[in-house]
Amino acid sequence: MEINLFVPCFIDQLYPETAFNTIKILEKAGCKVHYNPNQTCCGQPAFNTGYWDESRKLANKFLKDFEGNRLIVSPSASCVGFIKNNYKKLFKDDAEKLDECERVSGLAYELTDFLVNVLNVESLGAKFPHKVTFHDSCSALREYGIKEEPRKLLSNVEGLELIEMEESETCCGFGGTFSVKNTSISSAMVEKKVENAIASGAEFIVSTEASCLMNINGYCKKHKLPIKGIHLADILVNF
Repeated sequence: MEINLFVPCFIDQLYPETAFNTIKILEKAGCKVHYNPNQTCCGQPAFNTGYWDESRKLANKFLKDFEGNRLIVSPSASCVGFIKNNYKKLFKDDAEKLDECERVSGLAYELTDFLVNVLNVESLGAKFPHKVTFHDSCSALREYGIKEEPRKLLSNVEGLELIEMEESETCCGFGGTFSVKNTSISSAMVEKKVENAIASGAEFIVSTEASCLMNINGYCKKHKLPIKGIHLADILVNF
């Protein structure tokens, strides 16, 4: 299967290795990966901050950058969920653009959803001999709608022990600009998230969202804690 890869700006700028690992995973799963180097942000940060005109410009560019009918796969449920659910709000008065939004919405998939539910792949032969716990990001769980897919993939990684922590579905405190505008509240939330993860006995906190992991790892590094956040793709690539 030929697919288009969408690399969110967070991953492109801060965690490029996760993008390369996503390519390796998709190729291992039998896909031919196409990457358009002109792609940029999907527009979610501007939208969430209230700058809908700016978000609309980025959304319009996204629609042009991903023309055609190839499936679009991304290692971020947050960005894909935004594209699926909010592009239509940006172009609600433009019938032609709404059709384009419907097209892209039907083509876009988060990585674990694509692997498990489209390719029917639950094992890539990965090895990761560590205890891990999973953080359900708000956007992945509530906006995109994945929960079991990442866990199915983790359960088939050789040597990996998945331990569910308390309140795995509770926000880590990032929330985009929320963590900047409400620093004290955000800090308390990420502290609780990391405490629950450590209490589980895990060595790693796994998520599908690089933004959550940035927040989690920032807290862990600052307090020199014996646990680390890691993107699911960075585990699955160890085959």
